[in-house]
Formats: sequence, C-alpha cells, structure tokens
Amino acid sequence: FTLTAYMVDVYRGRYPAESRLSVLLGYVLFFPHLIAGPILRPHELMPQLRQIRAAMDARFLLGLTLFAIGLVKKVVFADTIGGIVDQVFMAGAVSSWWEHLLAVYGFSMQIYCDFSGYTDMAIGIAYMLRIRLPTNFLRPYGSASIIEFWRRWHITLSLWLRDYLYIPLGGNRRGKSLLYLNLLITMVLGGLWHGAAWTFMIWGAVHGVTLAITHFFRQVAPALVARIPRWIGVLVTFHLVTAAWIYFRAPDVATAHRVIVGLFNVSIGDFAGFAQKYAFELLLLAVFLATHRFDRHSLVRCCLKTAPKQVIIGMVFMMFILAVTIGQGSSGKFIYFDF
Repeated sequence: FTLTAYMVDVYRGRYPAESRLSVLLGYVLFFPHLIAGPILRPHELMPQLRQIRAAMDARFLLGLTLFAIGLVKKVVFADTIGGIVDQVFMAGAVSSWWEHLLAVYGFSMQIYCDFSGYTDMAIGIAYMLRIRLPTNFLRPYGSASIIEFWRRWHITLSLWLRDYLYIPLGGNRRGKSLLYLNLLITMVLGGLWHGAAWTFMIWGAVHGVTLAITHFFRQVAPALVARIPRWIGVLVTFHLVTAAWIYFRAPDVATAHRVIVGLFNVSIGDFAGFAQKYAFELLLLAVFLATHRFDRHSLVRCCLKTAPKQVIIGMVFMMFILAVTIGQGSSGKFIYFDF
C-alpha cells in the first residue's frame, strides 16, 4: 500500500526527480517499524527521509530513553509474567483458581508491555536516526469505553481499519443498523488479520459487539451514559478487554472455554503458597496497574526538558542494568511477530 501510494505521489510530481529513488530506498530499508509497526503512511515518513539533520541532537537522548523503557517493559514485565500465562493456557493444563486469575490479568499486562515495549523501542531507534514515528499506544487500559480503548490501543491499526474497512463499508452514513453491522464486520476482519482461527474471529466479534452496544446506548440514552462515573467505565472496559484477550491468547476455542470455566471455579485454597510462589509476578502486576496512567511519551519529553541530563542518563543506565539482570541476557520473542 505504501509503495503504491508513493508511486502515485511521484506520478503527480510531489517529489523531486533527483530524490525519488533515494527516498523510496530509504523507506524500504528503514528497519525499526517493519516487523510489527507502527503502521506508516507515505506522508508520515517519506518527507522526513528527504531532510538532512545533525547526527546528534536532543532527539538522540529521547530515543535512548524510550528504547530503555521499551526494553524494561518487554524483558522485565512481559517475559516474566509470560511463564504463568503459558502454563495456564497450555492445552490440557490443570491450574488453581488463583493461577487462572493471575494468568488472565497477567496476559493483559503481557501483551501490552510486549507490544508497546516493541513500539517504544522502534520509536526510540527511529528518534536516534532523526526520524519521528507516530504514537501507537496511549494508556489504553485507562479508557472509559471500548470506543476510547480503540482510539488508544494500536492506534495506527485502528486508523487503518477505520479508513480502509469501516469507511469503505459505509461507516455511519447509511443508517444505524448498517453502522452496527459495519462495526462488527470491521472488527471480525481485524481479528482475522491476526490469524485465520476461530479464536481471533471470536475476539474480533466480542469487540465488534461491544462497540455496537456502546454506540447504541450513546445514541438512545446520552444523558444516562454521561452520568456514569469515569472510574466505573474504566473498570468495566478493562475487564471486557481482559476477558476478550482470553480468546486472543488461547491456542483454540476449547482451551479458551476451559480458562473461562476455571475463573468461575472459585477456590481460595492455599493463597499463602500461591503468593509466595508468584510474589515477583504479583509485584510486577501491581506496579504495572499503579503506573500505567503515567506511561506516555509526553511525560518522558517533559522530564528530559526539566531534569538534569546526568540524572536521566543514570536512570537509563539503571534500566538497561535491570533488564539485563532480570532477563539474564535473553528474551522471549515478541508476541506480535506471530501475526
């Protein structure tokens, strides 16, 4: 798509003849975003490739800091919680109720830290190369509705689904009934984009139905929706998204249903033993939930402007040491490399 759009721009004379090949090669060879995004459009990257910048400027330290943050998300948070998640979602696994809870909530943390960590590292490398990539995550678990969630989660994919599926299907221009149908079709196809499996279709359908229901209530009872406290909306949205992640993570529908049933087989059991065994994972989950609201690049930029550079460099160094120490020099593959 990007190459086709670029060739159209070349035909229209948007780029000078002497820079067309170099810009095209620059886009093809620009590696940070190629594996898993952010999804770029021609106008977001190609004009930047035509500009000459100094080798070192303020963007380099910003890029290094974002890369370190992404590395910590991936190696410390995502990889660490991945052990209990893999154990519970393994076909035929037998786990306690507490392990089911930790795995389900843990996967919400894992997939966010894994994917946003990759994105932070990609954006950080791009900054070090004097290129700015678009923001792809904006504290999605702080969303008060499923509509807001998809404006904050994998933003570039959400915009792609909107512009190339939802709007061509008719969007909201052909009546309310088709609006709901278009939302459902778009999200089911978005699920299939991740893989040709019933689990991904169900995941997409869950989001499509909840999007349609949210739009319906906003249209028929806007005053009632406006009176719902934001914290309730955040709590409900987070649990809806977390429940849908079960189908996204499960290798098949049977495993997803087994995990869901396991959540309702309440058994306190040996909580002390469970807490002792998974103390570090529980600590990471608590830290993640407490700090998620501060996970935004604008805050990093603000800190870089106000804090002494020596402090920032020291913190970046400590993050690298933390990631290497906990990861022990190795890391699991990125989840989105499978899609």
